[in-house]
Amino acid sequence: MSYTFQFGVLAQYQGEILSGIWLTIKLSILSIVLGSAAGVMLASLRSIKGGAVRYLVDAYVEVIRNTPFLVQLFIVYFGLPGLGIRVGADTAALIGMTINLAAYSTEIIRAGIEAVHKSQIEAGEALGFSRFQIYRHVILVPAVAKVYPALCSQFVLMMLASSICSAISTHELAASAAFVESQTYRSFEVYIVVTLIYLALALALRAALAFMGMWLFGRRVARRTMTAQPEVPA
Repeated sequence: MSYTFQFGVLAQYQGEILSGIWLTIKLSILSIVLGSAAGVMLASLRSIKGGAVRYLVDAYVEVIRNTPFLVQLFIVYFGLPGLGIRVGADTAALIGMTINLAAYSTEIIRAGIEAVHKSQIEAGEALGFSRFQIYRHVILVPAVAKVYPALCSQFVLMMLASSICSAISTHELAASAAFVESQTYRSFEVYIVVTLIYLALALALRAALAFMGMWLFGRRVARRTMTAQPEVPA
């Protein structure tokens, strides 16, 4: 059986597809910012505080990492109204993505914090740094720099996982594709184009994160290298 591809029929739905792309980008960026910030905070609390705080953070991470993202979205979108809290589909998608990404970010950053050698902390103390300065400059920033590639991979995975949000009527790229497919009945064409769009978004996000990493951590390494050079005698 022969099949004739007709990509031209998708041109009249380019507005629908562009709208889905924009929402996917917006949800991804916001969830990355909020999820990584929450991950830093939770990983810091876990490393500084002991007892109940550490167990609560560990419990949160384990629950989120060992349950499906779709179920988490359903709890936010369908469960919260039962408690009298009503949120729109886009807001529920953002909350779900942030909660999910925060858990993974917490675990990744925790691994980076634990990888900081104790001798570096002792060196900071010997230099007279305060506890806050030691945690910020000696522990947290180097820890994030070490695990930054792993964080970037998780950010890209979260962007791709945003397609699951179509299950709660979030009109992102996957939902836009489903709508166009229902109107044109050209499944191959629609999902080939959407696959290429997701590929382009993933590569663009990875490149942007790599550039950001060079700007944030490369500059710090260069400055540290310059200050470590011995003075040339006059």
